[in-house]
Amino acid sequence: MKDIPVFTTENGAASLTLREIPYRGVAYIQIQSSLEPDALIGECVQFCTMCGAETVVATGHPALEKYPLRNSVILRQRPLEGLPDTDAALFPVQEQTLKQWLEIYNTAMKNVANAAWMTQMDGLEMLQKGDGYFVHRGDTLLGIGKASGGKIGAIVAVQKGAGADVVLALCHALTADTAALEVASNNERALRLYDRLGFVPTAEIVRWYVVK
Repeated sequence: MKDIPVFTTENGAASLTLREIPYRGVAYIQIQSSLEPDALIGECVQFCTMCGAETVVATGHPALEKYPLRNSVILRQRPLEGLPDTDAALFPVQEQTLKQWLEIYNTAMKNVANAAWMTQMDGLEMLQKGDGYFVHRGDTLLGIGKASGGKIGAIVAVQKGAGADVVLALCHALTADTAALEVASNNERALRLYDRLGFVPTAEIVRWYVVK
């Protein structure tokens, strides 16, 4: 299902992210401009529901503050200097291992708020960028993730208690002096891990409200 970058009505304009509907039943609304936000929200919700969305969340306008807050997305950062080391090793995703990486990611992220489902096309784009990794200790797969520049993403541990090693290993792929990652405010397990590793909140990127 394709997203709609500009969904316009007489009440304003919004961007609709519909690609998650077949996988997670969720649609996302980003209000761009509106003088009648309540009417625009209603029209967007109706359209998303017709497309099969069971849950619809929205951001981008003060009128949304009367709806229940689903979560906010927080940027967390810390200097790489002084970060604990790990003996876990990174192995770049290859064409022959891409399917395995995608299966691990999509299974783990299915119930994580705001985590986007990754398609085969997304995986091929990741291969081109070269930012996807498996994290191993010897012959044991600890997890997977993405990392490049100064940002870590898509962190998944497949062994209990391996989250810290996965994050620390991914830091080895960074070229900046500071490591940054994004986390949903209701992802308590991840928040505890990032607190322990010294990642401090530096900015609130977006707030998502439940409009259906």
